Amino acid sequence: MDAMDEDVPSQGQRVRSTVTAVRKSKGRGFQDNRSTREELYGTYEGLEGDGGTGPLKSVEGWVVFVSGVHEEASEEDLHDHFADCGDVKNIYLNLDRRTGFVKGYAMIEYAHQQEAQQAVNNLNGSDFMTQPVKVTWAFSSKPLRRIENRSRR
Repeated sequence: MDAMDEDVPSQGQRVRSTVTAVRKSKGRGFQDNRSTREELYGTYEGLEGDGGTGPLKSVEGWVVFVSGVHEEASEEDLHDHFADCGDVKNIYLNLDRRTGFVKGYAMIEYAHQQEAQQAVNNLNGSDFMTQPVKVTWAFSSKPLRRIENRSRR
């Protein structure tokens, strides 16, 4: 017999595998034991909150969300309407690509929280280009109110 014939099992013998399967876990929930999350990804800057419900500051300033904006409104019209509450830093007005009209909402940024709070208090429900607009905070630490589950039709 050759040396190679010794490694080949005969017909009656069973071959036992010595290879063990190593199972790798993938995905977000997998915890890598080699290092902590901070070591892998670093630490991030964050905006500190008081832990309660209410508005949060964006990176640049305080942003209010305006819905019910007339489709033919311009940034200048919005600026004139919202400048009564304070100095408007930025206006984000999204347009529909297909029609070129306003999508119906805008985000307006103020430098100070008092100005943005005044806009929420005074301009919520006000008429803007013959339509009432709803003014709320764009960012909040927790939902300001609970939306009830509506029945499906």
